[in-house]
Amino acid sequence: MIVEDEEKLSRVLQLELDYENYQTTVVHDGKSALELLTDQEWELVLLDIMLPELSGMEVLRRVRRFDESTPIILLTARDEVYDKVNGLDQGANDYITKPFQIEELLARIRAQLRQPHKGARQHEKLSVGDLVVDVDAREIHRNEQLIDLTPREFDLLVYLLKNKNVVLSRDQLIEQVWGFDYFGDTNVVDVYVRYLRQKVDKPFDQPYIQTVRGVGYTIKEHV
Repeated sequence: MIVEDEEKLSRVLQLELDYENYQTTVVHDGKSALELLTDQEWELVLLDIMLPELSGMEVLRRVRRFDESTPIILLTARDEVYDKVNGLDQGANDYITKPFQIEELLARIRAQLRQPHKGARQHEKLSVGDLVVDVDAREIHRNEQLIDLTPREFDLLVYLLKNKNVVLSRDQLIEQVWGFDYFGDTNVVDVYVRYLRQKVDKPFDQPYIQTVRGVGYTIKEHV
C-alpha cells in the first residue's frame, strides 16, 4: 500500500513498483489507510507522515495496536532526528527522507520483505475469564457467544484488556483510543464504557469492567 497525498509522487511510486512486479494500492489520506489496514492484510506499507484526515504517525500508532508484523516504511519531507526517532519508536520498520532515489527505496523494500519474521500476522488473543478477544480477526466471544462491537467499542475493550488490572484515567483512554488530536469532551469515555458494559457484562453473571471513582476504569478478572 502506498499512502501519499501528493498525487504526482504517489503515481510515480505506483508506476515504479508496478514495473518491479509489485501489486500496489494507493490511498491519499490517513483515514482511508487505517480502514484498509484494519480490514485487510498487506505485505508492506509506504506511509507518508504529513497526511490529511489522520497523520501518518497517528496511523502508525493505531496500526501497531493490532498489527506488529506488517513492515511500514515512513516517507517524509522532514529530516529532523526527532522525527526519525519518533517514527521508529512508534513501530516503523524504516524511514526514508524526501527527496530520495527510487533505487534506494526499492532496496529498502526488498530488505523488509526478506525479513523472516515479516509475513502473515500472528493472531493476538487477549482474555479475562470467559471473555476472549481475537485482535486480528476482530472477534469477541464470551462464554462462547459472539459479541458484536463497533470499531470504537472494540478498540476501547482491547486497550482495557491490554492493561488488565491497571486503572486507566479518562485522559489516558482518550489519548490511546481516540487519539491525541481528539478535542471533544472526555465524557465520551463514560458513554462508550456504558455501551461496552451493555454488551460485554450485562448479559452475563460476572462484570469485568470496573469503575474506580475519581480515577477511571479498569478490567479485573476477580471482582
